[in-house]
Amino acid sequence: MLTTHPEPARTAPARSVRGALWLRLLGAVVAGLLLYVAFPPFGAWWAAPLGLALVVAVVDGCRVRSAFGLGALVGVAYQLPLLHWTGEYVGAVWLLLLVALVVVVAVPVALFPLVTRLPGAPVWVACVWVAGEALIERWPFDGFPWAKVAFGQPGGLFSPLASLGGAPLVSVAVALTGAGLWALVRALRPPRRPRAAAGALVAVLLGPLAGLATLPSVRADAPGPAITVAAVQGNVPRAGLDFNAQRRAVLDNHVAQTRRLADDVRAGRAPRPDLVIWPENASDIDPIRNADAAREIRAVTDEIGVPVVVGAVLSGTRGPDGTLVRGPRNASIVWVPGQGPGTTYVKRHILPFGEYIPLRGVAELVSPLVDRVTDFEPGTGTGVLPTGPARLGVVTCYEVVFDDSVRDAVRGGADLLTVPTNNATFGYSDMTYQQQGMSRLRAIEHDRAVVIAATSGQSAIVAPDGTLVARTGPLFTPGLLVETVPLRTTTTLATRLGPAPEWVLVALGLAAVAVGLVRRRRDAA
Repeated sequence: MLTTHPEPARTAPARSVRGALWLRLLGAVVAGLLLYVAFPPFGAWWAAPLGLALVVAVVDGCRVRSAFGLGALVGVAYQLPLLHWTGEYVGAVWLLLLVALVVVVAVPVALFPLVTRLPGAPVWVACVWVAGEALIERWPFDGFPWAKVAFGQPGGLFSPLASLGGAPLVSVAVALTGAGLWALVRALRPPRRPRAAAGALVAVLLGPLAGLATLPSVRADAPGPAITVAAVQGNVPRAGLDFNAQRRAVLDNHVAQTRRLADDVRAGRAPRPDLVIWPENASDIDPIRNADAAREIRAVTDEIGVPVVVGAVLSGTRGPDGTLVRGPRNASIVWVPGQGPGTTYVKRHILPFGEYIPLRGVAELVSPLVDRVTDFEPGTGTGVLPTGPARLGVVTCYEVVFDDSVRDAVRGGADLLTVPTNNATFGYSDMTYQQQGMSRLRAIEHDRAVVIAATSGQSAIVAPDGTLVARTGPLFTPGLLVETVPLRTTTTLATRLGPAPEWVLVALGLAAVAVGLVRRRRDAA
């Protein structure tokens, strides 16, 4: 007689596997969201190490292929809410960018299982993460490093480390703390390993303690020369892409606000500035070719009586057959009272899918808005504009995410930095607050005050220690900021070392991956 046996022994493991899979998937989503909320306007900087700890836990013990899939899920949960505002400009075509960025997040996460069983695993995990950020700095589309973990850290314990090794050192410290938390939890599970737990605890505490030790050297009140600077926020007629249809109104708004500043100075309500800064795209009418625009800018510059740095779009040039010979340029022009336009800087790092369209043939299939974007021409140089009272380092909008843009300006002699930006295109999104956080980190990195002049908000003045000195009110309202800022000529260790710390961290991460691959193949043999 055949006896049938119940099958709990078979179904329980299957259920356990499915449950573990769902936990990993859920953990990947939560990890990505934790990385996201570390950024402004939330500013929960402490969430980033927790998110990275969860990322490592989720892929621990996985094969590389499975870890890549989980890493892609982390990337979507991280990048989609952080960067959804890019879709305001060219619609669905931004999905091409999202896919590329998700892949670049997934690649280092896929490599984590190769290094998590090596001695000193938290160090190697952190280096692999920074290697992924180094890739994002340069690829895809000449780089789109907006989501570097370091940019979510202004105001946190890790941010002072920017003065020693720039954004890469901040990122590696955050990742080291996160990976250390994972290693600490693993070491405390039975069978407990006290020595491993002690090493993990060192990894957890090293970054925050190093940040606290560095903090006294990051000062906003160091003695030295200073100037009074004004940031003008003229506002736009309406949010979104349609602001381009109201180019003259945008110029008139900035002229009107500067006249209001001149009135306040004459009435004693505001100190006389030494320098006035207008935002990116304050004059989308080329003031070099258009006499009306030049007349307006000349008149208000003469009235205020100090140099005005004008954010302007310089027109492209077409050949006899109508083809574009030279693209338009995103420029900052020093307008001098009684003289007119002087030194000009043209933005070097132009925005993919905003100022030029990569993969245009594919992009046109995804979004009809692509036809409205003419490819801009990138500029050259260091971004340093002699303005009379200051040597101004101009880092136009998107350029603030690139280490080399800011570093080149400071090495070129800038004693004050400005981030002229146009965020009107991106509506009532978090873009402006995220960019503000980046500017704060750059201030610490290079010991320079930063003036953020925005078309529609939020303009801000940042002290060299990353402190927000002043900022305008709600988005899409006019505003003026007039503050005294220090002029610094010091060079931080981060400025002097340049990209060297990043390359060392990348090399260590790749070496650890190579060792992990050898070990895995040896164990499989």
